[in-house]
Amino acid sequence: MENEHKYNSIEYHIQHELTRSDKEYAATHLNETDETRETTIAEIRRWIDDEMHIQIDDFLILRFLRVCKFNLEKTKTRMQNYYKLRSDLPEWFANTDPFQPELQELINMGICLPLRKLDNQGRIVIIARSSLHNPRIHKLSDIIKISAMLFELAMKNRAIAASASVYGCTMINDVINPTIHQFFQIGPSILKKVAHVWQNCYPMRFQLIYVINAPMFLDISFKIFKSFMSEKIKKRINIYSHMQSCFKDIPANILPVEYGGTDGTIQELIEYWKKLIEENRDWFISNKNN
Repeated sequence: MENEHKYNSIEYHIQHELTRSDKEYAATHLNETDETRETTIAEIRRWIDDEMHIQIDDFLILRFLRVCKFNLEKTKTRMQNYYKLRSDLPEWFANTDPFQPELQELINMGICLPLRKLDNQGRIVIIARSSLHNPRIHKLSDIIKISAMLFELAMKNRAIAASASVYGCTMINDVINPTIHQFFQIGPSILKKVAHVWQNCYPMRFQLIYVINAPMFLDISFKIFKSFMSEKIKKRINIYSHMQSCFKDIPANILPVEYGGTDGTIQELIEYWKKLIEENRDWFISNKNN
């Protein structure tokens, strides 16, 4: 128990999982120092106890603080947005048993695949394959749910989470060969909600968003999606009609072979996450807040 407590402490995380250059980056770009980290986490903790009455660990608080560059008011607003979102959209965040048949189908399909290694800039990279499902069978809410589950499972690895919470995330959305039914499944209201999640709720900085293999008829969806984004986020979205351009900045040794890499196949990546998500079934069922 003593070792577990030590591992879960925020100072242990800082001392053992961030390099000197990570700490320098955090100080320069996120306004994070040993002093600000300690005092702001304590202040957010007091505010949570007084106002929100939820269970939350210090590392999740730190993730929110880093996204908001240690601005206390922005952090509080984002946290309120995040928990309101979870309450307002139970179809996205509740009922997270990965053995449900509808979720098993999406896991086996590989609809969302975090890569197992960070890129050269310390970012977590996620490949979303959002045109594989059959919209007559698979609910969009289940696709969003399993994607969120897999992302949080990847962030459960504190070595990955420590770096990604500092440097952010690169999202690669492969939309090869979409159907017209998939196009109509994602309407403006859904796009607006997703944009709100990315910009105002989630404890992660989306640094780059690549959409690859995008046909021309999806242009209208992307324009609608961008209309809900800030100018800063709009500049981070890159849309390609092919696959190659975005991968020049991602090292081959973290990508699956189908995307020009050397770190196993897509099927091996699917099996890796399937095993891990099933092993963590109890964590997903019991983890109501994080």
